[in-house]
Amino acid sequence: MTDGTTIGQKILGIDPGLNITGYGVLEITVHGPKLTEGGIIRGGKDRSLEARLRELYSGLNEVLDAFEPAAMAIEQLYSHYERPRTAILMGHARGVLCLAASQRHIPIMHYASTQVKRMLTGNGRAPKNQMQSAICRELGLAAPPEPPDVADALAIALCHHHLGKKVA
Repeated sequence: MTDGTTIGQKILGIDPGLNITGYGVLEITVHGPKLTEGGIIRGGKDRSLEARLRELYSGLNEVLDAFEPAAMAIEQLYSHYERPRTAILMGHARGVLCLAASQRHIPIMHYASTQVKRMLTGNGRAPKNQMQSAICRELGLAAPPEPPDVADALAIALCHHHLGKKVA
């Protein structure tokens, strides 16, 4: 295949969050990417930072055990100048998620949210409902995945697939 993936390989998309991390697993088929699984990993909003990070790490390891992806695509960290603390906390979450994949020697690719949105909708500032519609169209789904974090994770995996990054 021209995109560097082979039939049967899986791509794991991650929409990182300290409270909720969305994940989506796509399997590459002869007909294109197919949804295998989508869900969320909860960090526990009212828990300590350390406990939340441990939950994210443990939860992602369960996903990695279950699906054995050939690659992980994760949203890049961005910072809004009015909320630098949020970016710092998100960096912690991304760090443990990347560590879990790295320990298994799974290649990790990082994509900006504007790049993902532009790839799937043509608009780098597409709203959530437009992204969910694009996911439904691309994967042949009757309804958008819920919560929106799952659709975002699937969008990241689809972006990786369409950009043709090598996974092995």
